[in-house]
Amino acid sequence: MSLNTVQRLESNIRGYVRSFPTVFDTAQGAWQTDVNGRRYLDFFAGAGTLNYGHNNPRVKNAILKYIERDGVMHGLDTATRAKTELLEAIEEVLFRPRGLNYRVQFTGPTGTNAVEAAIKLARKCKQRSHIVAFTNAYHGHSMGSLALTGNQYYHDLSYGSHNNVTHLPFDGYLGDFDTSLILERMLNDTSSGLPTPAAVILETVQGEGGIRVASSGWLQRIANICKQHDILLIVDDIQVGNGRTGTFFSFEPSGIKPDLVCLSKAIGGGFPMSLVLINPDIDIWQPGQHTGTFRGNNLAFVASRAVLEYWRDDVLINHMAENAKTIVSRLQQISDKLTSDPVSIRGKGMVWGIDTGDTPWASDVCKKAFENGLMIETSGANDQVIKLLPPLTISNEDLCIGLDILERSIESVITNRQSIMSVSVPSMPCQTFTPVQVY
Repeated sequence: MSLNTVQRLESNIRGYVRSFPTVFDTAQGAWQTDVNGRRYLDFFAGAGTLNYGHNNPRVKNAILKYIERDGVMHGLDTATRAKTELLEAIEEVLFRPRGLNYRVQFTGPTGTNAVEAAIKLARKCKQRSHIVAFTNAYHGHSMGSLALTGNQYYHDLSYGSHNNVTHLPFDGYLGDFDTSLILERMLNDTSSGLPTPAAVILETVQGEGGIRVASSGWLQRIANICKQHDILLIVDDIQVGNGRTGTFFSFEPSGIKPDLVCLSKAIGGGFPMSLVLINPDIDIWQPGQHTGTFRGNNLAFVASRAVLEYWRDDVLINHMAENAKTIVSRLQQISDKLTSDPVSIRGKGMVWGIDTGDTPWASDVCKKAFENGLMIETSGANDQVIKLLPPLTISNEDLCIGLDILERSIESVITNRQSIMSVSVPSMPCQTFTPVQVY
């Protein structure tokens, strides 16, 4: 069994198999094993789908029991026990403790389906067609979502029109300048060329955009501007929601309450599922106006309910906080040593990036890391950011192993680039914490 079959039969569109060139066979927790028995530590986590690790025991047990009793697997949008129990868990675990009031729309199985539904509903509700997105945004690859996505690599004129979207500078795009002022000024100026939009859509942390973190103040100002101008606020929490930033919803620390929230990836516990949380005041859908054959993936409902159990107490939250300390400490040590090839580090919770700057060598590091047994990817407009996305449930021991591999890989790449790595800051082992049982 080799990659020859994939290379011979699968389309050239394949991507991640080029970054991780092996045939994987089994996986558990933060590890994957290929057909040759080699193990790889996973700091990729299915691009954020596997926040709770591979074959999470809670998910596996719930799924096996559900299949064993012949539970409904596919149900379109019919009522099933699995869906009803998930909705009850969402209300009890996510909404009530946070004072949130949303309706839940199950869309097609991927994140872009949720984004398409959100902007479609916003346009229908406000009877306006325009949407404001931001620089370095990533919202998906179907046509509506693609128009919102900033990176030109994904755009092609042959795809069709990208009208009715304006991209404005994200927080930090112009240095210390408060870019919310641009949106405010343009909305107040009838000759700015910006129509009053139906919605503003944003990620609180731009994952694919290079781990760019919006401040709470900026998010609050954007939310207030939207309210003043009768514009809906959509938060795309597909990659950095589901606990990735340290709280279940990434926008929680800012105190804002979006009109629409898009969720996918980890919300399905490893199974395909996406949904939109809708302010009841704007839930003006008529039955069947937005449908999809696989909006009723009951296996995903079961898996989702299983991982929501992590959020009934603070055990996972505390575990993530300790691991985040380890990540920040080690990345700072790595940064301090790279005097000849300076980098910047940024992130939040369990999503972090190492920006290699104008002479990017991030891709070389990710390639070397895979050779050394670590799966990690790049992000940013020019793939200049090394992106850390380990499972939220990873043990501190495994996290340190991965960070050690990453540091060795960076040192190897720097050496090969004939750069001098300062030794003035000695390498420090990971600080160890009292183990926390997260399974």
